[in-house]
Amino acid sequence: MFRLMPKMKTHSGAKKRFKRSAKGKLQGRRAYSSHILEKKSPKRKRNMSKPVAISDSDAPRVNKLLGGK
Repeated sequence: MFRLMPKMKTHSGAKKRFKRSAKGKLQGRRAYSSHILEKKSPKRKRNMSKPVAISDSDAPRVNKLLGGK
């Protein structure tokens, strides 16, 4: 009888920070959105609250952390 490799675990930090959209794209928080907010306009701060698509160069790494191929 052969032994199977153990299952890969999802990275706990990544699953809290990233999610997949309905079409399967990766989404995460926007940069520069958490401090020094006084000088930023309300419109800019409002747009920062919306999730943003992860760049194509970072997507494979994030996908691997989330348990994808």
